[in-house]
Amino acid sequence: MNKLNAVDWIALILVIIGAINWGLVGFFQYDLVKAIFGDMTTMSRIVYDLVGLAGLYLIYLVMVLGRKEM
Repeated sequence: MNKLNAVDWIALILVIIGAINWGLVGFFQYDLVKAIFGDMTTMSRIVYDLVGLAGLYLIYLVMVLGRKEM
């Protein structure tokens, strides 16, 4: 079985943070990133960018891990 490295864990944590934020937006109309960093400030945009890049990385990781299992 493959172990996750540090980049994998960081991406996973960022995607979980993004999922929780989207859940808060969907259920309660509350954007936690916006509440912490402001409405589309440089810092909030960095957080959104990192979460998006982490999601793309996890797509790649799933494809690589899926290929190794076959």
